[in-house]
Amino acid sequence: MTSQTLLYIIIGIIIVNFIIDKILDTLNAKHYNDALPPELQDVYDDEEYKKSQLYKATNHKFSNFTSLFSLVLTLGFFYFDGFEFVDNIARSYSDNNIVIALIFFGIIMLASDIITTPFAYYKTFVIEEKFGFNKTTVKTFILDKIKGWLMLAIIGGGILALIIWFYEFTGNAFWLYAWALVTVFTVFMNMFYSRLIVPLFNKQTPLEEGELRNKISAYAKSVGFKLNKIFVIDGSKRSTKANAYFSGFGSEKRVTLYDTLIKDLDDEEIVAVLAHEVGHYKRKHIIFNLIASIALTGLTLYLLSIFVSNPLLSNALGVEIPSFHIGLIAFGMLYSPISEITGLIMNYMSRKFEYQADNYAKLTYTGEHLITSLKKLSKNSLSNLTPHKAYVFMHYSHPTLLQRIKNLSS
Repeated sequence: MTSQTLLYIIIGIIIVNFIIDKILDTLNAKHYNDALPPELQDVYDDEEYKKSQLYKATNHKFSNFTSLFSLVLTLGFFYFDGFEFVDNIARSYSDNNIVIALIFFGIIMLASDIITTPFAYYKTFVIEEKFGFNKTTVKTFILDKIKGWLMLAIIGGGILALIIWFYEFTGNAFWLYAWALVTVFTVFMNMFYSRLIVPLFNKQTPLEEGELRNKISAYAKSVGFKLNKIFVIDGSKRSTKANAYFSGFGSEKRVTLYDTLIKDLDDEEIVAVLAHEVGHYKRKHIIFNLIASIALTGLTLYLLSIFVSNPLLSNALGVEIPSFHIGLIAFGMLYSPISEITGLIMNYMSRKFEYQADNYAKLTYTGEHLITSLKKLSKNSLSNLTPHKAYVFMHYSHPTLLQRIKNLSS
């Protein structure tokens, strides 16, 4: 195989992925105006349903534009030998492979983020604002960007530097050391993300004493779930959309409720949502997802170790001097079909786990209150209640609202 053939394969993968995504998006969009099934008639009134349809259509058009822009930009980058251009800039500053890679990815990431920032701004301050979701200020938007860049530079740059260092000292056996590094980091972040990272972006406060906390504590005690850390996060700082999540293990185990969730739902509905989250923990879904993520990372790194040294990868992207960082990019593009397949499997398992967590909530608390909470959350986020089956299969990590209601009602 020549580098030219490999380049055509990479471009073919990019274009095929784009076409598949657009076909799925179009199929899904054709169902935006479907009549609601009887089980969902009470989610929206006529005016609200029209608003949800307009919201979906607006996002669909915006997604088509941004994805087409991204495709053209990517193909243009290939055509004008953008990778070689950036690689030459990086090499003009250092002869050290680690430093070159950090400069290379720094330029790519920063330039990409700067180019896409106007789209993120429009999405936040025009679309989300128009439909009443946005609570983000321009100051918060900018600070989030800066914090994101710093985190990427420190954490992402540090991990990348160590992986390249492993590669230079151990050759193709680097994947084992890199896998160990990523595994330790993944477990650490699962344990301490809420304590270390979330406070950089949001304020978390313990749920105050009162009826809601008492009901949550009583439920947790009834199912033998030790829960001392219940926090409220200021999600309303950025959006009116609500959420809740479970994180950590052992002494770091905690439940976090968005303040918007507390505002939108009554106490029994909040406890039902919490029961669902406890169900994930009790059914070992969190452990399964962690182990699966680590296993997939190991597989990816192993395959990377087989191909990354091949100069064909760098040459396919128009770079004459073979290097780990260019090989990494080419491999990532070639790996995307495998990533799509593993993503489908993980989405299937995730949907299965959601049913199990719903069933746990139904058995240990009440299915009725979980149903009403799901309806309220769907209404308040103008969710698509009639998605196409193919789109659900490819993209949804949760069953549809209708599927969940039918399961909870059975």
